[in-house]
Amino acid sequence: MHRRSFLTKATVGAAAGGVTLAAPVFAQDAPTVTWRLASSFPRSADAIYSGGEAVAKYVSEATGGKFTIRAFPAGEIVPALQVLDSVQNGTIECGHSASYYYYGKDPTLSFDAAVPFGLNTRQMNAWMRHGDGLKLLREVFKKYNVVNFPCGYTGTQMGGWFRKEIKSVEDLKGLKFRVSAFAGAVLSRLGVVPQQIAGGDIYPALEKGTIDAAEWIGPYDDEKLGFHKVAKNYYYPGWWEGTLQVSLYVNQDAYNKLPKQYQAVLDQACAAATNDMIAKYDAENPAALRRLISQGAQLRAFPKPVMDACYVEANKLYAEMSAKSPEFKKVYDSMVAFRSNVLPWFRVAEGNFDGYMSTIRK
Repeated sequence: MHRRSFLTKATVGAAAGGVTLAAPVFAQDAPTVTWRLASSFPRSADAIYSGGEAVAKYVSEATGGKFTIRAFPAGEIVPALQVLDSVQNGTIECGHSASYYYYGKDPTLSFDAAVPFGLNTRQMNAWMRHGDGLKLLREVFKKYNVVNFPCGYTGTQMGGWFRKEIKSVEDLKGLKFRVSAFAGAVLSRLGVVPQQIAGGDIYPALEKGTIDAAEWIGPYDDEKLGFHKVAKNYYYPGWWEGTLQVSLYVNQDAYNKLPKQYQAVLDQACAAATNDMIAKYDAENPAALRRLISQGAQLRAFPKPVMDACYVEANKLYAEMSAKSPEFKKVYDSMVAFRSNVLPWFRVAEGNFDGYMSTIRK
C-alpha cells in the first residue's frame, strides 16, 4: 500500500514538470543512503550538467533527505571520460555521462547515447521506453556491472565550428576535428583526423590551432564555451547526433543494495530530469543561436554531397561492425527497424506541420 502511494506521488511530481517529487510516508523510517555522482560535463555547460544535479535534488526530496546524492562536475573526482569505468569498479556509486565516450571499450555502448544517422529525441525516447531499446541496452551494460537509466536529451545537435568552409568532400581531408568517436570512425573514412577531447578542453585546442574544427552540443552550450570567437563557420546538422541521450550509470552492486522504494525513486528522478533537460534546450537554443549570429557566426548547412558521402560510409561501417559482433548487430537491427517504422509517421504529421509553421512570419 505504501509503495503504491509513493509511486503515485512520485509520478505526479515528475509529470508536473519536474518541480518536485513528493516525499512519501515511508521515507521517515527508511535507511539513510549517501552516494556520489561524477559527471562527464563541466559545470559551465549547465543545461547538460544540471541533469545530474536534478537527479540528486529529486531523490532527496522524494525520500525526505534519506537518500542523498552529491553531484561533482567533470574532473573533480573522476576524469570526464572515465565515469563509466569508475562506476563499473565501484569507485563511485553512479555517474552522469554519454556512452559514446566509451566507444573504444565497446561500440555497442554508443546506442545508449547517439549513433550516426540514428534517432531524434522523440524517436529515441520511444525506442527506449516502448521499443526494445532499454531492454537490449540493459543487457549490454550488465556485462559492465552497470544499470543504465535515460537521464536527459539535448535534441538534434549542431555540426560544429570550422575555421574554413566545407564545400565538398575534398575539404574534409586532413581536417583535425574534435568529434565523438563513432562519428570520427565514419569521418576518418573520408580523410578526417578525429580528435576526442573533453568539453572543457575544446576551446583552448581550437584557439591554439591544435584542431581545425570542433563540435560540442548546440547554440546554448556552444555560446557559453565561446567557440564563435575562434571559428566562425557554424555547420548543421550534427548527423552523428539526431539527439544525445545522456544517462545515469549506476553500479549494479550499489543498486541492488537499495530498498525497492529507493530504486523506484531513482527511476522517477531520472525521468523528471530527462523532461527538464530537453525543455531547457528547446527554450534556450533559439535565442542563443540568434545571439551567436549577431556576434558574427556564419550559419551554414553541410552540402548534400557531403551528407550523402557520410551516410554511405556510416552504413558501410555499420555492416562491418555487425559482421564482427552479434550483440552490436542485434541492437543496431532493432534501432533501424524502429526508425524505419516511425519515420513515415513523423514525415506525414510532424514534418509537414513543422515545415508549414516555419514559413509563417508575423
